[in-house]
Amino acid sequence: MRSLLVGLLLMSTVGCGAPSFLVTPVANSNKLEEEELEAGKGWSPGKVVVIPVEGMLANARAGGLLQATENPLSLFTQQLDRAANDPSVKAVVLRVNSPGGTVTCSDAMYQLVKRYKQRTGRPVVAAAQEVAASGAYYVSCAADKIVAQPTSIVGSIGVIFETMEFEGALQKLGIHADSIKSGNLKDMGSPFKSLREDERAVMQAMVEEYFTRFIGVVHNNRPVREEPLADITKYNEGSYGGVYSGRVFSGDRARELGLIDQTGLLEDAITLAKQIGHAPDAAVVMYQRPYGYGGSVYADTKVAPPRADVMRLELPGASELLPAGFYYLWAPGR
Repeated sequence: MRSLLVGLLLMSTVGCGAPSFLVTPVANSNKLEEEELEAGKGWSPGKVVVIPVEGMLANARAGGLLQATENPLSLFTQQLDRAANDPSVKAVVLRVNSPGGTVTCSDAMYQLVKRYKQRTGRPVVAAAQEVAASGAYYVSCAADKIVAQPTSIVGSIGVIFETMEFEGALQKLGIHADSIKSGNLKDMGSPFKSLREDERAVMQAMVEEYFTRFIGVVHNNRPVREEPLADITKYNEGSYGGVYSGRVFSGDRARELGLIDQTGLLEDAITLAKQIGHAPDAAVVMYQRPYGYGGSVYADTKVAPPRADVMRLELPGASELLPAGFYYLWAPGR
C-alpha cells in the first residue's frame, strides 16, 4: 500500500496524471426491485412483467472482474416467483434473445414457465428479438403465444454434443494420456483418445433421447404444420431440411411454418399480453437487482462459469467457452 501511494505521489509531481476512481457507497440489496417501464392508466390498472431470457442458458454463474455474478436460472426462478406472488400482475412477457444453452437448464426454464401458468392461470407471451434459437425456442414453447420480428432468427430444433480429439497431436509430441477408470465407458468423450464406435453409439442414443423430448415439446405446444416422424434418424439424412433439421428460419418463415404466432416488435408482444390478460391499461414493469448476487434454490451451484468464445453474435452472456455436455444450442461459425 505504501509503495502504491508513493508511486501515485511521484507521478503527480512529474505531471503524469494517475487514473481516478470514484467510490460511492450504496446499499447492497439482493432483493429484486420493480422498475416501471411504462405507466398504467386509470385506477388499479394491473401490470405486465417483462422477464428477459437472454444469453447462454446455463445453471452457472456468469460475470467477471468488477461485475456482479448471476445465475440465469436462479434469477429467472426468482422473477417468475415475484410475478406469481403479485396479484396485480396480469401477464408475463418473456423477452427472448438467446442462442440456447444446456439441455437441462432449457428444460428447467420451460418447466418453470409451465408451472407459473398452472399456478396463476395468467398468460405468458414470448417475444423473440435477434435470436430465439434451440434452447431459447424450447423455453418459448411454454408461452401461450410467440411473437418474433420478421428478421429474427428462430428455430434450430435439435441437440448437439461436441468434443475434441488430441490423441494424434499428443502422439507426435511423445505424450501419452491414460485414465484409471471404474467402467468401460467412464471416459467416453475424452479429448485425449479417439471415440470408439460403442462410445459413439451411446452418445448418439442420448442425443436422440433429448431430441425426441424437444420434438415433443414443439409438437405439443405449437401448431407446426410438419408432423414428426416416427423414425427420428431420418432427420439426420442429408436431403432433409425441414423444421426438425436443426436449421434456423427467419421470423416471417417461422410464422408460415407455425413455429411462431405472429410477427411484430416487443411492443406488439406487450400489447398482445395486455389483450389476453384482459388488462389493456396495465403498467409495464421489470424486476432488477441493482447490486449484489441473490439466491434461490438454484443459486448455490458450484459449476464453474463458462469462459470465452463460442458465439459470433454479441449476445449478452453468450461469448463463453462451453463446458462439455449436451446442448440445445445454435452455434454458427464453429
